[in-house]
Amino acid sequence: MTEINSEHVDIQKPAKEIFIFLSDFNNFEKLMPEQVVNWKSTNDTCSFTIKGMATLGMRHQSMVEHSEINLVSDGSAPFSFTLSCLLDDKGNNTDAQMKLNADLNPMLKMMAKKPLQNFVNLLVKKLKEVMEG
Repeated sequence: MTEINSEHVDIQKPAKEIFIFLSDFNNFEKLMPEQVVNWKSTNDTCSFTIKGMATLGMRHQSMVEHSEINLVSDGSAPFSFTLSCLLDDKGNNTDAQMKLNADLNPMLKMMAKKPLQNFVNLLVKKLKEVMEG
């Protein structure tokens, strides 16, 4: 497994509010980069295409109230992965981080690690923008 950690971001909202937002996949579209097309979501699942790359799907796996949401690959993803949204409540603000664990073969790891790193960093930055905006 390849572990890819996003940067930590400080969001000026309580963890409960962020947790509620992230618990609904319909909100995730607001966090996606412009290269993501064909977005489809329900409360518990989503699927989308990254232009020129692959179609990915995710579903909820488990949640720890107000602190952690674990998502897993679903459908025809080219590799299996888990994405954890970690929230550390500091009162009126929250430290947020995304952790991606992906089952990448050596060739795929070489090609995909940097884009995946950029992706998780973008997710937390967009989360901050959306929550504070």
